[in-house]
Amino acid sequence: MSFLFARWENPRRRAPFRVLRHPVGRSLAVLGLFFSVAVVSFAGNSADRVSTARVPAGLQPRKAQASADGTIHVLCDSEHGPQYVQSRDDGRTFSAPIPVVDAASRKPGLKFLAWDLAVARDGRVHVALGTNAWQLKLPKEEWGFFYAALGPGAAGFSPVRNLNHQPSEGFSIAAGDRGAVGATFLSGKIHTMTSRDGGVTFGEPAEPDATLNPCKCCTTSVAYGTDGKLALLYREETDNDRDMWLSLLDPSGSGRPTRTRISLTPWKIAACPMTYFTVVPAANSYIAAWPTKGQIYFTHLGKDGAVLPPGEIRTPGTNGMRTGVLALPAADGATLIAWKNSDALGWQLYDAKGQAQGNPGNAPSPGTGAAGVAVAGGKFVLFP
Repeated sequence: MSFLFARWENPRRRAPFRVLRHPVGRSLAVLGLFFSVAVVSFAGNSADRVSTARVPAGLQPRKAQASADGTIHVLCDSEHGPQYVQSRDDGRTFSAPIPVVDAASRKPGLKFLAWDLAVARDGRVHVALGTNAWQLKLPKEEWGFFYAALGPGAAGFSPVRNLNHQPSEGFSIAAGDRGAVGATFLSGKIHTMTSRDGGVTFGEPAEPDATLNPCKCCTTSVAYGTDGKLALLYREETDNDRDMWLSLLDPSGSGRPTRTRISLTPWKIAACPMTYFTVVPAANSYIAAWPTKGQIYFTHLGKDGAVLPPGEIRTPGTNGMRTGVLALPAADGATLIAWKNSDALGWQLYDAKGQAQGNPGNAPSPGTGAAGVAVAGGKFVLFP
């Protein structure tokens, strides 16, 4: 195992990062101020492909995505609320953090939590947020799906908006072409909201398919395919068979939603296992990753949602309750699967045939989120 470190400074002597405390709306000229971070490479067959990079101190990465120009966008939680940073050099340096929640939305005792991030082709950043409003016994209409966006070249995030005004959780968001944004949540059943104007407005919440019967305390994950359909990954609870299913939704409403069971290992349990999972687009296909009985699995899916050979693949990863799972596809067909458990981020690289490449890697990582991106040259960067 070999390590390559960049310069590190003792935070007791001089803090290398700082959280911005000025109000949202000031110039983001600070994005030009970038800070050095440690980058670690792990040996094995994947040594030249997988590295880790630390975001600014005090932040816990929740979700990352690279935009078409190579900029890496990272959504984080912090004691000051959700924060956003970006990197233009594959994670070697980061911008100063930008608050996601506007000052007017902050109230005594109210905590916003980062749930999901999606970056549109034009670079617009869409963020899904939750709150602790239920703990504060605020009106139930405030227990909803909160949303904010950062437009290309904008000085800060838009004011936070409550999209659904109802008790809900399991928030996920996806950005497609021509201003399409899909927002999904759990409130007894699965509900979706769609925007056609880049998140300026959303339609009313609706059940895309009344036959879907999700685990109430798990989550949802959504991604747009190349055909414009919205892929929805969720866990069923019918008859306590906690299988993973993929539903393909036609945003135009002209086609009936399809539904495919993608997990093969059975899991019968008389309680919601409270798990997180992910579906991401690949070349004319999708990749899904999820836990079953504490073990992490993944599979390749066709454009129609069908499971592709070799089918379900068991990884060496294990998960905790509501901890992140990550799937990152590369242009050559390789896939990096990462998982969070016990304050550690683990990962394993697979080739296009689903064969493990090299040994599993891991790094200390606080919090529950799993974040990373595929970058140029077939490489991957993870943010523990």
